[in-house]
Amino acid sequence: MSLELLVPIDNEILIGMSLLPKQVLGNKMDLHTQSSGLPDLKGLNIAIIGLHEYRNSFFPNTQYQVNSFRNEFYALYPGNWSVKIADLGDLPNGSKVQDTYFAIKQIAYHLKQMNIIPVFIGGSHDMIFPLYQVYQDFKQLVNVVSVDRSFDFSQEDELISGRSYMSRIIMEKPNVLFNYTNLGFQNYYCATEEKDLMNKLYFDGYRLGEILDDVSITEPIFRDADIVGMDLKCLSWQATADPLKGQPNGIDSRIICALSRYAGISDRVSFLGIYELPSTPMMNQLLAQMVWYFIEGFSLRFDEYPVAVNDGFLKYTIPLSNQTMVFYKSEKSERWWLELTNDSHLNNKSKKATLLACTEKDYKSATQDNIPERWYNAVRRMH
Repeated sequence: MSLELLVPIDNEILIGMSLLPKQVLGNKMDLHTQSSGLPDLKGLNIAIIGLHEYRNSFFPNTQYQVNSFRNEFYALYPGNWSVKIADLGDLPNGSKVQDTYFAIKQIAYHLKQMNIIPVFIGGSHDMIFPLYQVYQDFKQLVNVVSVDRSFDFSQEDELISGRSYMSRIIMEKPNVLFNYTNLGFQNYYCATEEKDLMNKLYFDGYRLGEILDDVSITEPIFRDADIVGMDLKCLSWQATADPLKGQPNGIDSRIICALSRYAGISDRVSFLGIYELPSTPMMNQLLAQMVWYFIEGFSLRFDEYPVAVNDGFLKYTIPLSNQTMVFYKSEKSERWWLELTNDSHLNNKSKKATLLACTEKDYKSATQDNIPERWYNAVRRMH
């Protein structure tokens, strides 16, 4: 089993913990140490795993030390959570990148079987590919959400890398990708051909400005997500506190923490990967807070997936000029869903109704005879 490949946490980190108050996270978690071995996974909710695989990175010479994150994360105080967390240590690199993929896939598959969410820290963004392969083995359709400044399609060859792993996912057989959503892309980092491909496949993309103007529009995106990957090249230099390791424009520290919290709240998210980490002291603190907010979100999950609208939901039927749309609002969480059916002009292959997470703004827009763009894309993907 690939879990046996995981390397224990460095003793230096454990020695430093002896100086921390007993209430901090480092003293509340189960840890993989040299002396105690791997912790018992029974009843575990979230498992942290460090990655060091950068051979396919956009910046292959950039190496982030996961222990720098641990120093900051262990020193944080937990919220009012009933969440069992473990740090399972680090996965060493395989002889080839494909060996690392295989190990990540085996670990993720095992943890998913146990209903444990792994949080992968470090490595390059192509490490999301073996997480997709887990869903191939489960024969389940999957929604992938990428927080990234670019789309990561390749225009040159089939090599999996931080720039082309999405091309490999699209080409994989059997293909279980239902939707790919990019949050925070910047036009000048995206080729015209990539934008055309996004439109052709009816994938969803949200520009950086849209996210910065109203981060709440991303909540329904995460609610429908199974895999979340965050490529931290998306951060502005203010977030990394280093002009040499950040972008002139990008997501700031508050927004990235809000996105992490939304990912945690989602009842569907099974895997989180945080990749392409700039190595700065401020990044260590920010990364620790991002993971903290993910756990905070997890502790607030509403347990509304699968969505059973027969109980505890209000139904709103909106007649439009050319069809009728049905919305549901949860009485528990006050979140909204939009029904997708085959009663439109399209031949829906699923032949059954399904639900798409949406916002109250989408509902109000429909009352003005405006169809939400995500509905348009989702219906065509089902065709």
